[in-house]
Amino acid sequence: MANPHHMPVLTAETMGYLVPESGGVFIDCTVGAGGHARALMESGATQLLGFDRDPQALVHATEALAAWRDQVQLLHADFRDLASVLDDRGVATIDGAVADLGVSSMQLDGVERGFSFRRDEPLDMRMDQSTGATAADLIRDISEQDLADLIFKYGEERHSRRIARAIVDTRREMPVRTTGQLAAIVRRAMPKRGWQRI
Repeated sequence: MANPHHMPVLTAETMGYLVPESGGVFIDCTVGAGGHARALMESGATQLLGFDRDPQALVHATEALAAWRDQVQLLHADFRDLASVLDDRGVATIDGAVADLGVSSMQLDGVERGFSFRRDEPLDMRMDQSTGATAADLIRDISEQDLADLIFKYGEERHSRRIARAIVDTRREMPVRTTGQLAAIVRRAMPKRGWQRI
């Protein structure tokens, strides 16, 4: 993973809203490399729970937050389970929470993660590579209609039907297993004016 000590943007503004200098219990729903969590602890938070689905990110967060090891709990968990995790730990109230949603530069730059089209690598795209279906599995199994809907909804791509058709046509002849394969299929499916975005 590249640059594990990357500092997130808008840190000062985030701390201004959360006001950790008064102490308290804070949650970092997407702890990543620990940038926001570190800022919270440096600003005076007394306890922090950090969630992340990516085990590699938790390794970096552990390192970044080592100075507060007695005050910080890092959890390999999805923040959608926040209520049950807090209940299990007897935490009745929190003073603030932060969630920096999306794919991080560490994940985009990480080899074998499959989030980026900059390198030809396995088509994975999972936050937690130990569980769930890969993007290659999804592309292999999904119907053309559902694939088009997924591309339209999450990719906001108006040519989603054309792209889905091209992927399905290709997978009939060979499995789509790499980011390079997928990028090439999408590029060929796009009208000449739109392929530069890929």
